[in-house]
Amino acid sequence: MVDQIKILVSTMTGTAELVAEEIADAVSAKGIEAEILLMDDLGAEVLADDAVYVICTSTYGQGDVPDNGQAFMDNLEAAAPDLKGIKYGVFALGDITYNQTFCNAGNLFDAAFRKFGATRIGEIMRHDASSGELPEDQAGEWAGEWLEQLTGS
Repeated sequence: MVDQIKILVSTMTGTAELVAEEIADAVSAKGIEAEILLMDDLGAEVLADDAVYVICTSTYGQGDVPDNGQAFMDNLEAAAPDLKGIKYGVFALGDITYNQTFCNAGNLFDAAFRKFGATRIGEIMRHDASSGELPEDQAGEWAGEWLEQLTGS
């Protein structure tokens, strides 16, 4: 039984934070506590054994992690923590017109979490800014489907 999900947010303009709020609302509606954490001052020590996370990130520049998530990513790589008990999902924001780097920050976080033993639940949600759909409009539906995969119900 999952009783809490922490949503880790890496964003440049705040859009990923809006998505995180929608995910938190969907999680809360299922009776699960949701906590949104901006990555600004976080390090790998925030990752606890047997916890569940959603990484919500935009992609910036040439496929980079946004500024507020880069220190977290660097710390994660340096700390090389054992994340074997952790389950997570990824909601990545990008623009398909930048095909080579589309949603790359989400891919980078996914690779780092998997490298240290965490288990991703479901596929990475890749939102395309050029689709005309707002990512926060897709977040709640994605969260519901992701929770079903997480809990098996």
